[in-house]
Amino acid sequence: MNGQNRKDISAGLEVDIVLKKDQRTGKRTRGVVKNILTNSSFHPHGIKVRLQDGQVGRVQEIISGKSD
Repeated sequence: MNGQNRKDISAGLEVDIVLKKDQRTGKRTRGVVKNILTNSSFHPHGIKVRLQDGQVGRVQEIISGKSD
């Protein structure tokens, strides 16, 4: 599932994001969502989130549901 719709993303999901510094290469970083930073319900480049480790980027793919 892609990460363009805010309703599909919630805290605790495991996702792949693209960090700002990696936008040119498209390199993905995997992590668990801590909070959602995009206010709109849809964004064509992906909803911006902060991972539990503090990294910020746009969701490219949702990997799995709530992780423990």
